[in-house]
Amino acid sequence: MLKLGLVRDIDLALHLPLRYEDETRITLLKNAREGDTVQIEATVTACEVQQRPRRMLKVTVDDGSATCVLTFFSFYASQQKAMAVGSRWRIRGEVKGGFWGRQMLHPTCKAAGGELPQALTPIYPVAAGLPQAYVRRAIATALQRVQLPETLPRDAQPPIANYWDENGLKPLPSLRDALLFLHNPSPDVALSTLEDRSHPAWQRLKAEELLAQQLSQYQARQVRASLRAPALQVPPSPAGQPSLVEQLRAALPFALTAAQERVCREIAADMARTQPMHRLLQGDVGSGKTVVAAMSAMVCIAAGWQCALMAPTEILAEQHFAKLVGWLEPLLVPMGKKVAWLSGAQRKKERAAMLELVASGEAALVVGTHAVIQEQVQFHNLALAVIDEQHRFGVAQRLALRGKLAHAGLEPHLLMMSATPIPRTLAMSYYADLDVSVIDELPPGRTPIVTRVLPDSRKDELIQRLAAQLAQGRQVYWVCPLIEESESLDLSNATATHAELSAALPGVLVGLLHSRMSAAEKKAVMEMFASGQMGLLVATTVIEVGVDVPNASLMVIEHAERFGLSQLHQLRGRVGRGAVASACVLLYSVGESGRLSDSGKERLRAMAETNDGFEIARRDLEIRGPGEFLGARQSGAAMLRFADLDQDMALLEWARALAPRMLARFPQQAQQHIERWLGNKADYLKA
Repeated sequence: MLKLGLVRDIDLALHLPLRYEDETRITLLKNAREGDTVQIEATVTACEVQQRPRRMLKVTVDDGSATCVLTFFSFYASQQKAMAVGSRWRIRGEVKGGFWGRQMLHPTCKAAGGELPQALTPIYPVAAGLPQAYVRRAIATALQRVQLPETLPRDAQPPIANYWDENGLKPLPSLRDALLFLHNPSPDVALSTLEDRSHPAWQRLKAEELLAQQLSQYQARQVRASLRAPALQVPPSPAGQPSLVEQLRAALPFALTAAQERVCREIAADMARTQPMHRLLQGDVGSGKTVVAAMSAMVCIAAGWQCALMAPTEILAEQHFAKLVGWLEPLLVPMGKKVAWLSGAQRKKERAAMLELVASGEAALVVGTHAVIQEQVQFHNLALAVIDEQHRFGVAQRLALRGKLAHAGLEPHLLMMSATPIPRTLAMSYYADLDVSVIDELPPGRTPIVTRVLPDSRKDELIQRLAAQLAQGRQVYWVCPLIEESESLDLSNATATHAELSAALPGVLVGLLHSRMSAAEKKAVMEMFASGQMGLLVATTVIEVGVDVPNASLMVIEHAERFGLSQLHQLRGRVGRGAVASACVLLYSVGESGRLSDSGKERLRAMAETNDGFEIARRDLEIRGPGEFLGARQSGAAMLRFADLDQDMALLEWARALAPRMLARFPQQAQQHIERWLGNKADYLKA
């Protein structure tokens, strides 16, 4: 039970069936149609073990209306003995027709007799080796013991579908009634309403679950409102001299877009308060989030505090470091300040020197990977933490970064950045505790990317076109899903593709980049590609985020049908960064089946139809659900087990409106509701 997370009585009560079996009625074989799953009561007329074409137990039964052959490929001697001729059994299975008459394959059998059940039989999700009967008993006992006092305010009935009659709204089933019904539904209920979760009992659970989530999010906001952070305000400059922030703006080799200026103002206003900022910066691929991070860091530094920027991969962190050193260090050096670099691959001596810079405060900005949050990293006075591609970091990692100022009784301001736009429904539910800034325009000069979808049967033709592009001095990415061959997946691998393309394109320097290479090897390859010495780079998805080579104008993605939409959009965003017209080619394989899956078709169609990251995100949510966007935010635990954000929008709106009112008027009921539904998982929503 522990494997299933079933610790408390309420956990068992909320462990709902996957499906139901109808054992409440007996069907005559003559009335059963092929494909029906039915329960019959019949007498054994023959029982024998056959050895050909393989060993199996064949049992013929007769219920008085017709006969049926039961086939068991795995069986015990005791089972053969029990099913002796003349014994009577209650048998449930799918009826199949055929040349030899009616048959059932591996039906469930129990001795006939006793009263029929009065409710549908629930089939629960179970761990290996855990019998259904044991789980049913445990849940039945828990339902008798569990205390389920009403937590919903009386005047807060959710808008539940299918719960109206000619007299208007019917009284809502209590949580106890809803759970008792879902564990033991009456046989007259329409099974479709249980399967699609539209039955009022399901709706009651969804409403309560969404309310628990919203209460937890609003509670997190309240807790954060009581915390204190440094108020970061740029001090006034001497007369006639621009501030550090203004100097940075003037030193940038480009002008900020109106959207970048707007989000910089939103972030600066947040950081000027004593309440910790908790802001998500969304911007499509290439919209210029790094420069916003640089401007925000300079506000922090100008106020006399330290800033840390953490990225999920060494390649991305190094790209940030190179840009930020170029932009900020000319302004920091005259102040006696530096930009420090921290990564797991650093030599001991270099790392010790960097740790000293960070601890002394000489490092005004610290850029790195997970190494930034390790215990031995002691900041002098960290006031702003910037986390790029935030969905790749777990809750514990973000909490560790926030804890770096705990010794002073303060929290740093937190700015999380994501190039995966969050669809509105997710922003309203999982991210309800965040303030969101959106960079909704691309910098001028970004060329639109043309997307083409091709079958891999045209790969040779594509390689010939590549040769022409490379001859003109263009650069190309070629992305593969695996590093080495896998017996289970017939996917093109980076190592083999590198060899194939090197042979097909003599005279072209073809590079290889994947996650198993050392940091020094990755760095050397990226430097050669960025400098233009290398024409073609074969890579795994290690280049998904942050890689910025303006001369690269073509992206080829092999087995594109295997990638998620957001990942495809991220990869496509590696090109189109210069003035040259750019393209993305999605190569797909139909495999042995000869056809693409429906979801694969949907993804490729969406990529070909739009470059808009928000539209891509909306379609990805439809196809794959919320997990892709949330990443490690929920520490692997699905926070919504029952509600569906797409289908249950009305319930989500109701929960959003009720949560702050309930926390204000009924704080005890609100807390009881959160603990019932989330237990200790509520902490994950607060990070």
